[in-house]
Amino acid sequence: MVDDDTWSGALHRLWQAASRAEEVAALADDIYAPLLATPGVHLVVGTRWDEDSTLRYMRALGADGDAPVIIATARSMAGAAVREPDGEPVVTRGSVDELDDAAWPEAEFLRQSTGASVVACTFRLDRSGWAGLSVAVDASADTEGVARRLAQAVDVIVACHTGILQRGREARRGADDALLAEASLQMDSSLDVEDTLRRVARIAVPAVADGCLVHLLRKDGPEFVAATHVAVQQQRALEEAGRDDPWLTALLALRDDGDQALFLSGAALDGSPFAGPGPAGGGRHPTVVSVSTLHARGRVVGSITFVYQRPEDRLPDSAFLDSLATRAALAIDNALLYELRRHAVLSLQEHLLPSQLPAAEGWDLSASYEVGDPMLDVGGDFYDAVPRPDGSIALLIGDVCGRGAEAAALTGLARHTLRTLLEEGTDPGTALSRLNRALRQEEATRFLTAVVVTMTPRADGTVLLTTCSAGHPRPLVLRADGSIGEVVSGGLLLGILDDVSYESHEDSLAPGDTLVLFTDGLTESREADGTYFESVLPGRLAALRGSDAAHVAESLARQARTFRASGQDDIALLVARWNGITPSDGLPPLETLLEQAALR
Repeated sequence: MVDDDTWSGALHRLWQAASRAEEVAALADDIYAPLLATPGVHLVVGTRWDEDSTLRYMRALGADGDAPVIIATARSMAGAAVREPDGEPVVTRGSVDELDDAAWPEAEFLRQSTGASVVACTFRLDRSGWAGLSVAVDASADTEGVARRLAQAVDVIVACHTGILQRGREARRGADDALLAEASLQMDSSLDVEDTLRRVARIAVPAVADGCLVHLLRKDGPEFVAATHVAVQQQRALEEAGRDDPWLTALLALRDDGDQALFLSGAALDGSPFAGPGPAGGGRHPTVVSVSTLHARGRVVGSITFVYQRPEDRLPDSAFLDSLATRAALAIDNALLYELRRHAVLSLQEHLLPSQLPAAEGWDLSASYEVGDPMLDVGGDFYDAVPRPDGSIALLIGDVCGRGAEAAALTGLARHTLRTLLEEGTDPGTALSRLNRALRQEEATRFLTAVVVTMTPRADGTVLLTTCSAGHPRPLVLRADGSIGEVVSGGLLLGILDDVSYESHEDSLAPGDTLVLFTDGLTESREADGTYFESVLPGRLAALRGSDAAHVAESLARQARTFRASGQDDIALLVARWNGITPSDGLPPLETLLEQAALR
């Protein structure tokens, strides 16, 4: 027999058990036994109902039973006079023989018990369903006392269930927050649009859904980019659907900027690639599809389509999907903006450099340019090769301090000023002095370095080098025998003082020699241990003995890029290999050089 104190203790233990339980059903043993110990009670039956009046299960335990009888069912009671409570718990008393089987599925157990009467309490558990707790009693039972204890038990059960749901929501919210944080890190780690979209798909499966499709919105409609599924066979079907399915294309085209996550199931999927038993839609559970619009900065950039083949209680809510879509949209938009900026910068950079170098008899000319700034601001490095009226060729290379629009403006001014002067036959020193004067007149706030080398073939097959430098790194010469020489040059930076003159220094090239001009991005590339590429440059250049100009330029740029762990300056190289001219060939005609210059 259970007195009131014992009963109170049982309720307290029930509450404590609820702090560890994950389902109310797991608490049944803690409430059934004390109820069965109440005088006159012979059987306890619990039922669980869904919102649509579908009976989910029954659990019955008798006073003389060792284990409960559990019946898991999905019996629909729609249309029957079910006892669904409208608000507060409802207590019912009556004879077992008077129970309506349509409304009382518990009757099959209650009639088999010793008790002739039933005391029952129906109560709402949550918005998704309700429950019932019924006991069979005999004539000796205090039905009022039994009803009171049922009501008390129901109060505790509802409170426990609410707590369990709350803990579940908190756990789910914590898991969702962790997933969103990880998703942001993964998506933000790439500035490539398609790679970002593929990351979205990989992150979502299987944590969010069983399958995922990602589309970008282009001018002519949705463009399929990525798909993934927990099953390889179904992933192939998803990819096919994502590429050319008209139903999906039409659905995605209708989505707009203000839409929240749209869930589709059942008849709403008729005609879609997700309906029926096919690979894209088949599964143990009914297929549910959600579509989330990706919108950033007031425009739609794409969509994510999730495919679910799992129980309804494992489907994400709209708020989570909207948050994931927002983060994905921002990551994709950043990648798109980066792509646009990259194209704009590269286009501008191309206009600041010559489209091609002139072809001249006896010369092998080539150049290389490596953008070093990951933010892709326009750099200030420039180079050019200019045919001159006397049959010589002038090489020029320079570097404007800093990056960005102002540096680009000075780059264009410097390159075109030097090119124009050198084409007219101005000597290198005078050309640099006039550029310096132009910079001072423009009140330029940045300085720049530059070096100009004129290369004049001589009758003996060698080349006279005349070099003028304005604070630029000294050019190197790779001799035909593999030795490395440095072209002597020096002078003040451009744009610092008003009146500056620049001295010329002479050197020579023999057939097979290679002249290498470069900006400080090459020499200042720095290894993790602090070593500068400048210290290894002579050896790396010597190893390229016998190579043509293109290989020298590209190899040095690639080696410096691989070498550096720090340093983000652009790298520009201009390489001229002198192959020599036979006496019968003579020097290149002036008209040919001028014609080549005009074509450029």
